[in-house]
Amino acid sequence: MRLNTLRPAPGSRPDAERVGRGAGSGMGKTARRGHKGQKSRSGGFHKVGFEGGQMPLQRRVPKVGFNSRKGQYVAEVRLHEIGQVDGDEVTLDTLQAAGVVPRNARAAKVVLSGDVHRAVTLRGVRATAGAKAAIEKAGGKVEA
Repeated sequence: MRLNTLRPAPGSRPDAERVGRGAGSGMGKTARRGHKGQKSRSGGFHKVGFEGGQMPLQRRVPKVGFNSRKGQYVAEVRLHEIGQVDGDEVTLDTLQAAGVVPRNARAAKVVLSGDVHRAVTLRGVRATAGAKAAIEKAGGKVEA
């Protein structure tokens, strides 16, 4: 087999329909453009979403919400979930091993929700001010 002999399989590439080539072709006269109107004429074009001057749908509908591109990689850990981690040191790897944060998480942040009952050390995991105070009150520490 040679690259210059490669051909598509027979019938896989239908011939292009030649429009506007007379009445006998079955595609003559209006050449499948219908009668009159902007799209029947050469150069007739309108922008995507244009509705003839009416306020377009994408501008009529209220805009709500926000999807953070960073949010899909930063996991939020509640304070009481730290208790599920084995050992005294809490890192991103130990949180993933315990199933607290998903595998695709690139960072984690501990938030104040619940309480911690033992002294733990956070390494490479961020914490809110309230969570940091609660961890230090239990005898632990937060390292950047």
